[in-house]
Amino acid sequence: MKPKYIIALHLLLSVSSSIFAQQQATFSQYMFNGLAINPAYAGSQGALNATVLSRFQNVGLPGAPNTQSLAVHTPLTNERVAVGLLVVHDKLSVIGQTGVNAIYAYRIPTLSGGSFSMGIQAGFSSYRADYSSLDLYQSDAIFSQDVRQTRPNVGAGIYYSTKMWYAGLSMPHMANNIFQRGNNFQTVYQSVPLIVSGGYVYEINRMMKIMPNFLFKYVDKRAVELDINANLLFDDVLWVGVSYKFSNALNWLLQVQVTDQLRFGYSYSFTTGPIRHAELGSHEAMVSYRFRYFSKGIITPRYF
Repeated sequence: MKPKYIIALHLLLSVSSSIFAQQQATFSQYMFNGLAINPAYAGSQGALNATVLSRFQNVGLPGAPNTQSLAVHTPLTNERVAVGLLVVHDKLSVIGQTGVNAIYAYRIPTLSGGSFSMGIQAGFSSYRADYSSLDLYQSDAIFSQDVRQTRPNVGAGIYYSTKMWYAGLSMPHMANNIFQRGNNFQTVYQSVPLIVSGGYVYEINRMMKIMPNFLFKYVDKRAVELDINANLLFDDVLWVGVSYKFSNALNWLLQVQVTDQLRFGYSYSFTTGPIRHAELGSHEAMVSYRFRYFSKGIITPRYF
């Protein structure tokens, strides 16, 4: 039997020829997964690093969004050049998109002991919409045809970090691609976000540190998205944090540094808006591993 979707989806899609703006994927644990928002982050861990993240948003709602990502990056032997790979898959109801980007970054050490990095990424976005699988209350020829299209992408960013603080500016999607069905109907256009992020580690005492973070995202003249976060670090092992998104969401975060190489993370989010009684919140799990194939220049512990 075909899945049933609420009539609001049909009405929403029928209102405009370019309703959906495919945005940069949203992550609660952005401070520990920097490559997902900024290509200049590549190589910042001092060794080959791989991060897998899965996010299930608004659990309990039909067709709720979910996102999976894989971020791999490493400095090369001269330490100034870094490369990476970012794969992100988004799904919202019958609409799915997979982005694959190769990443290059050039890192410049500074006299203050920090590192300034410039990064670019290039790849493609594969878009798929299975409109024919929708069960509609009334037939509509617009939704009888599925969409399978691929478009190029390019992005860029800058990133500065020391052991105790970081700041970054990026545009991960600079190509304003349009996915369409036929000659006149634009089903999705890909937004062009501007992202500013930063964080600072403050040592309270030998056993405890606090790290405030922020993420500012501006997309296509729409409402600004702002995330304010604070994490407490206990004995360089356990992170406990809380974030508030000004788009009406509250996040609880937990990170465990199992070894110098292995880290687990989990976050739970719930909305403070009108749909809070209809959904079971959002869940995000992350696993990150840093390979030690060479040790020169590796800083332990890493706070971001």
